Amino acid sequence: MERSSTTSGGSTRREATRQKLYEAAVTLIAEQGFSATTVDEIAERAGVAKGTVYYNFASKSVLFEELLRHGVGLLTASLREAAERTAGAGGSKVDALDAMIRAGLVFIDRYPAFTQLYVAELWRTNRAWQATLLVVRQQAVAVVEDVLREGVDNGEFSAEIDIPLTAAALVGMVLVAALDWQAFQPERSLDDVHSALSRLLQGRVSGRP
Repeated sequence: MERSSTTSGGSTRREATRQKLYEAAVTLIAEQGFSATTVDEIAERAGVAKGTVYYNFASKSVLFEELLRHGVGLLTASLREAAERTAGAGGSKVDALDAMIRAGLVFIDRYPAFTQLYVAELWRTNRAWQATLLVVRQQAVAVVEDVLREGVDNGEFSAEIDIPLTAAALVGMVLVAALDWQAFQPERSLDDVHSALSRLLQGRVSGRP
């Protein structure tokens, strides 16, 4: 039992260290780009020794790939939890999508630098982590696809809906609208932005006027 407790404590400390490295890396890379950011700078920003970076990640590229996995994993979990919470409360599939939009906005408001990096990387090619990025992006979109598919199956949505494209469009709408909000309309509240996107959802996906 004592050994297990020690192992658990070591694991918790390592996760805390990795979280510091994620936050340092995403902030620096958002500020000055991937190529210009050094491992020394990441270590200094995180408040750890350079060797600690290499202990946790084999290279800067591996760190960034894991950063993408970590960040999109958090987003995916947030979207799924919003959908499940709505279903548990007896809400419709439109309600679930609306809750997911809000969850996405909350995530982006909390992690703006990561979101900027993620969107930028989606458009780049020949990156070592491109395959990983496509996989984690599909994981997030698949959560929305599941809700749309369930809505088609229960008759709430038209069978003519292109589920993969509609799911990608909804995720893209939230990402781009949120980045535009933060960059050009920061005076607007999260509730205000959510309300605008909610009205768009209600009119376009559910078919309501």
